[in-house]
Amino acid sequence: MITTLEKVLFLKEVSLFRNISSERLAKIATIAKEVEFLKGDKIINEGDEGDSLFIIVEGNVSIIKGKDIIAKLGPRDFFGEMAILDSEPRSASVIADSEIVCLKILREDFTEILIDEHEIMLAIIRSLVHRLRQSNIKSEKKNQ
Repeated sequence: MITTLEKVLFLKEVSLFRNISSERLAKIATIAKEVEFLKGDKIINEGDEGDSLFIIVEGNVSIIKGKDIIAKLGPRDFFGEMAILDSEPRSASVIADSEIVCLKILREDFTEILIDEHEIMLAIIRSLVHRLRQSNIKSEKKNQ
């Protein structure tokens, strides 16, 4: 079981939360629940309604769109961040490549924090913009 202090220290190393103060991270740590998955488990199913963000503590996952693996993620990476901002269907599936330990943050809990913590919202927006830019770069290279 990961303690709240360990969660804060861990979250500080995740790019999504890197520039957020420890005090604010403590609020996030209290709503981040530790969850485990076995190798081969489908953590997220493309098309399902999204309601949570996952941050990988241990293990690796594959992000799959249709039948294509579009990314591989490991410790300190995160997925499902768009789902904490809207309730649109998941854009890809996520499969555990090994045993996985994640921190799971539900949209409902996170929204309550965001109402008072604009710094956290800005960090999420910056992360989404960065991923969008990276996706655009890959798409442009593919089309050349």
